[in-house]
Amino acid sequence: MTDDRPNALLLLTDQERYDLTTPDSGVETPAIDGLGEAGMRFERAYTPISICSSARASLLTGLYPHNHGMMNNCHEADAIRRNLPPGLPTFGERLREAGYRNTYLGKWHVGRDQGPDDFGFEYAGGSDRHHDPHLASSFRDYQRSLGIDPGGIELEDPTYTEHDRDPTLVAATTPAPVEATRPYYLAERTIERLEAYAEGDEDGPFFHRTDFLGPHHPYVVPEPYASMYDPDDVDPWPTYAETFDGKPRAHEQYLRYRGVAGFGWDDWAAIAAKYFGFVTLIDEQIGRILGAMEELGLDGSTVTVHASDHGDFVGNHRQFNKGPLMYEDTYRVPLFVRWPDMTEPGSVCDEFVSLVDLMPTFLDAGGAPIPDGIDGRSLRPLLAGEPPDDWPEDLFAEYHGDEFGFYSQRMLRTRRYKLVYNAPDRNELYDLREDPNELNNLIDHPAYRGVRRRLERRLAARMRETDDTIAEWASKALGA
Repeated sequence: MTDDRPNALLLLTDQERYDLTTPDSGVETPAIDGLGEAGMRFERAYTPISICSSARASLLTGLYPHNHGMMNNCHEADAIRRNLPPGLPTFGERLREAGYRNTYLGKWHVGRDQGPDDFGFEYAGGSDRHHDPHLASSFRDYQRSLGIDPGGIELEDPTYTEHDRDPTLVAATTPAPVEATRPYYLAERTIERLEAYAEGDEDGPFFHRTDFLGPHHPYVVPEPYASMYDPDDVDPWPTYAETFDGKPRAHEQYLRYRGVAGFGWDDWAAIAAKYFGFVTLIDEQIGRILGAMEELGLDGSTVTVHASDHGDFVGNHRQFNKGPLMYEDTYRVPLFVRWPDMTEPGSVCDEFVSLVDLMPTFLDAGGAPIPDGIDGRSLRPLLAGEPPDDWPEDLFAEYHGDEFGFYSQRMLRTRRYKLVYNAPDRNELYDLREDPNELNNLIDHPAYRGVRRRLERRLAARMRETDDTIAEWASKALGA
């Protein structure tokens, strides 16, 4: 009997901003643009949490972090959990049980001791020693095969944070050729996997996932990408006008913690130019993968998804990296889906969706049962152009304090407003129609008292609906 279920390909980036993947962004992303032209672009896709391990665990399980328990990065000394708790359903395991052959390349970062092989995938390497020291990777051997000593690469024009002790590398140019970069290597290995699948050796459909380790900092790129964007042409982000007036104290403290309090716009412009080059470098590797898909005749039978775990500040609100700041820069993410014979080419969806929705979507595509009790919903009706009447009209997300210590944040995003609950500090309210750059905190503005009360009640309801562990206490604090 012929198995007509589609293959699936997930291409995930790390800290890629949504706004740089829109058609008019000024950053060259022809591969991602082409994916949107062949499928659907989601305008309101969000991460449930803007930190790597937690977001990736949510993608894998379809659960919010307060339900899967991995609430901060697993590799740090302050990790709440080293690994995902046992017994949680994941889409890798469910698809494998349904007869899919699952393979995985690149960054994992969902456990110190567990890897993709523990969750239904065959891991083919490609991560780094920092995030996944327990996983084997042949990237350095690959570089040596090209005649390059991985430990002997001397970076050019590096920028570091201002810390006196152990400063962080922010951006630089590498003299290594493009072919010796990790994005190129991951694309090569991905194409090899696709070629093996196209040869037809395996029974049943395949699911392949490639996780790029960028454009996460350090933004280290080779030529021509390092000078592709001129810093003199990079205008200040509108959010760079941030004064921190009326904002939670952690926002301004984060400048010093991240070591960027003294950075001026000239610094950020040079850094942003490298970040833009990194985005284009990865996009070209995605283009190589998509081109191979077409040449191998797999594009018509494969659901192809591009997304990112979360965004990146790159100087927005004067910030570096991410943190306990629930701005669009780090919570809104790119999401593109091409599902042949399902999705209208060139379509755009403006419904609120989350990374937690990808887990049930993959299971739905593969004809595998979707577990009861997960937080995500299959995107299939949206991809078919038939949004259900009960699709959520708002977006819920969270954060848990990062390295500043464990504390709670929750966010409700509607089409016009955003409410952020900060348990240890003042809350935030933004009117995104009047203030799209989230510069003016209106939480105490008398004209917005009614809006605030309505959003507080709705946020409390969302917390209760998702079995949020702090729903009872937060509801009292919100008066809801």
